[in-house]
Amino acid sequence: MPPLPRPLRSAAKALPLVLLAVSFTVQAAAAVVPDLLLLALATAGVLGAEAALHRWLPGQVALLAKVRADTMTRRLTCDFLLLFGMARLPGHQREAVYLPLVLGLLLCYALHFALHAAAIRVRQSRTLPLLTRNIDASALRITPAPPALLTRRHGPRLLLFGLPGTAGLLVTAATDRPQYAATGIAVTAGLAAVALGELMRSLVRRRPAGPDEVQEWFDAWLDDYRPTVGMYFSGGASSAYQANMWLEALASLGERPVVVVRERFMMQRIGVTDLPVVCLPKVAQLLRLEQSALKVLIHPANSGKTSQVLRIPTIKHAFVNHGESDKLSSCNPYAKAYDEVWVAGPAARERYALADVGVRDADVVEIGRPQLAPVAPYAGPPSGPYTTVLYAPTWEGWDGNPGNTSVVLAGENIVRELLADPGVRLLYKPHPMTGSVDPRAGAADARIRDLIHAANRARTGPRPDPGADELARRTAGLDALTASAFRPDADDAERMLAQGAPEAGRAAAVEAATAAWEAAYWASLPAGEHRIVTAARPALYSCFNASDLLISDVSSVIGDYLAGEKPYAVANTSGLSDAVFRATFPTVSAATVLTPDAAGVPALLAAVRDPGGDGLAEARAALKLRLLGPSDPPSPVRFAQAVRELCEAADTHRLRMTDRLLPGIPAQRSPVPESRGLDLEA
Repeated sequence: MPPLPRPLRSAAKALPLVLLAVSFTVQAAAAVVPDLLLLALATAGVLGAEAALHRWLPGQVALLAKVRADTMTRRLTCDFLLLFGMARLPGHQREAVYLPLVLGLLLCYALHFALHAAAIRVRQSRTLPLLTRNIDASALRITPAPPALLTRRHGPRLLLFGLPGTAGLLVTAATDRPQYAATGIAVTAGLAAVALGELMRSLVRRRPAGPDEVQEWFDAWLDDYRPTVGMYFSGGASSAYQANMWLEALASLGERPVVVVRERFMMQRIGVTDLPVVCLPKVAQLLRLEQSALKVLIHPANSGKTSQVLRIPTIKHAFVNHGESDKLSSCNPYAKAYDEVWVAGPAARERYALADVGVRDADVVEIGRPQLAPVAPYAGPPSGPYTTVLYAPTWEGWDGNPGNTSVVLAGENIVRELLADPGVRLLYKPHPMTGSVDPRAGAADARIRDLIHAANRARTGPRPDPGADELARRTAGLDALTASAFRPDADDAERMLAQGAPEAGRAAAVEAATAAWEAAYWASLPAGEHRIVTAARPALYSCFNASDLLISDVSSVIGDYLAGEKPYAVANTSGLSDAVFRATFPTVSAATVLTPDAAGVPALLAAVRDPGGDGLAEARAALKLRLLGPSDPPSPVRFAQAVRELCEAADTHRLRMTDRLLPGIPAQRSPVPESRGLDLEA
């Protein structure tokens, strides 16, 4: 079912907030008038709006909390207005009767405050100083987490537990019988008391290992596993793809690899792997790696926390980046902080030399791109009824340069021209960070998606049922291999226990299941159906293989796509002339350049379809060699060789430092003779 149009989606998001504001206003007016029917309807509206906010719009709940309109404040306001309205209704003047109800409500809120404090304490007791994946953590005595409703979902808990009391007050307001309100308040208080008792029980029973025990356990694991090479990564929630693209290459090494991350949320965003993954949030924990067997860490990205690990003198650091392009970010001055910079081919070496950012040529090592082995080679013009075009623009970047992304100035024009051709099947794969800096990019991305949905509604084709059945079967099989069996209420500690040491052979099984899933996915699509690809599956390289043509920006996607030597085009939204644009960005030399109005798209499609119309094949082959380096020896072999050589350099450095430091360390003093010690005591 296609999503709602963007204006309707925006209205749907605003509806609960509008309903909440209107309901509170009407409830206040009904309490002052007073009017029983309006009071009841407004109270129901408040509860309904609260439920909708917590269920579908948690971001708006957080925004309300920032302006001090948190869940507790809203619930107190709702109950206060209800009580105030009841006191003003005719026949409801028995203060002595209603006073116990007020006291009962106060007791309920007191229990909720105590419950919230206990929930915080439980979460603190279960927050381990570090987290692991693919490591047996059974020795840490981790127990199942209490229900999330009690520990992590304060708003829904308050709403649910308070519902009997509010309902009882409404019935009492309508019937003038206090026993209904008393019963409802008693149920609310009872639920809060039972929940508080459950949390207190979890606090006094056997807890997971303490911080010191966890650190000792991890140090012992390091001594036993003795990792020699690892990957260090720190970043935001949408940046995990930068690390994930190196997992397979790291796993292929004949060493004992480990993945080190710094953010707790990253533990569930690192892709499927059998490699040990450890999260070391604090600098003190990170620096203990100096005492480990680690020799080399590769870095797919720069971050503010990278400088912390660079302080470890016993480890050599190599910057491998998460892709290469002609943009300035691909020759960042930060790279000179690393021992070596590993690049794909000669073009990147030249880029660093021209940028003059302090990276010595001797520290640049060409290793190719070991991730690109799955990219299929060019097999000629499309032979089927549809030409599959992959439009994969990059994001807007931090510097505000209009040439960074084509989404804002050219994206809609490109997509319109592609959708206007009945022989085109479009795969739209925007960068995960699109719109994170410039709202215009996010808005343009939303409009592009609307265009694609509209085109799909106009182009309907039969969905191959056998393919769909096969996809469901393959999805279930892949999920069974890759998805961890977490309880819905599991917290980080319990997930750490569940994600213990993987079964032998899982990595090979996942690889085979992924290939089978991708084949089933493409086979299941209706002929000519356009796709918006934003999920983790299918992967970017799978989209490469399914496409006949790439349209992108100046980004690392171009270099990776050239591994298959297929035709590609680049959108020029920089304001530069065609000649200057090609001279400034060497990766464009074998591309068709599109202007922001996308007027060249029809001619581009005609050239891609014409067996004799591809005049850039030789240029693409030459550019591939320049960007990615030679294919012999293969990139994985060159990557492994670079790792070995840097490990040897780390060993040499350790020996040299040991020889330098030992003479300067004072010898251990002889123990004090026992008789002398007795004399001193005397």
